[in-house]
Amino acid sequence: MSERSRGTFLVLAATICWSASGLYSRLLTTDVWTAIGWRSLFAGLFLIGPLLMLGGGLSRRHWRAVVQPAGLAMIACQTISQASFIGAYYTTSVANVAAIYATAPFIAALLGWLLLKERASWRTLATGLVCLVGVGIIMASSIGGGRVVGDLLALVMTASFAMVIVLPRLNPDLPALPPIIVSALLTFVLFAPFGSAGSLDLHNWVVLAAFGATNCSIALVLFIMGARHLPPAEAALIGTTEIVMTPLWVWLLLAEKPPVATVIGGAVIFAAVVCHTAIELTRTRRLSRS
Repeated sequence: MSERSRGTFLVLAATICWSASGLYSRLLTTDVWTAIGWRSLFAGLFLIGPLLMLGGGLSRRHWRAVVQPAGLAMIACQTISQASFIGAYYTTSVANVAAIYATAPFIAALLGWLLLKERASWRTLATGLVCLVGVGIIMASSIGGGRVVGDLLALVMTASFAMVIVLPRLNPDLPALPPIIVSALLTFVLFAPFGSAGSLDLHNWVVLAAFGATNCSIALVLFIMGARHLPPAEAALIGTTEIVMTPLWVWLLLAEKPPVATVIGGAVIFAAVVCHTAIELTRTRRLSRS
């Protein structure tokens, strides 16, 4: 395989791992508190492998950064994001969560403009505005359908994850994995006591372990390995397929059909993200040739 083919294959494999999150959430039969707590614990444990593989896992400097303001802020945002992530899946459709989560890069761009005074291109601002229209279509239909709480949780998850994207730019020396692992363990400590350990039969143990392993550890390693062989815009373009794949698995395997408004709003968001990323990819290629 060529470098580009290898990179495409690995990034697509990572995206498939990430897209299984909705399927895992539907296979769980525990209450939401138990799911949040124990999924986070497994995620933290399985991230130890990538931490050691990617280097610096045992470095004191890496772990000292955790107690610095930026590290504590990342722990807080990641904890909110993890809890809202599972909570959203339990209270709204998988398609709604996937579509709303797709707006994370544009919320991050807005936060970068507000916090870092980074100049955002008109294309990014226009794409973000179109994505907000798509989110508005989705949430408007949820008000009457009893899913508005789940949609709000998905929005909280997306905004807090966007902060996780921005924080390393505030402090370039901030390592990514140590704060994420600490936040996973903190989420377990905060939420597991409210759950029911007695509901964790073999089925749920297997689903939670697979959830933590594939959705966090394996996906992360595959993406990092693949992204080395691709331009960032191309890797992002492949990643946009998660918007479609996440609800597709639960539709094909569990017959969970997305609401019509979600299909419309999701299509608006998907088209906006794909167009923006494709334009960026074309621009990058032109610059590299010149």
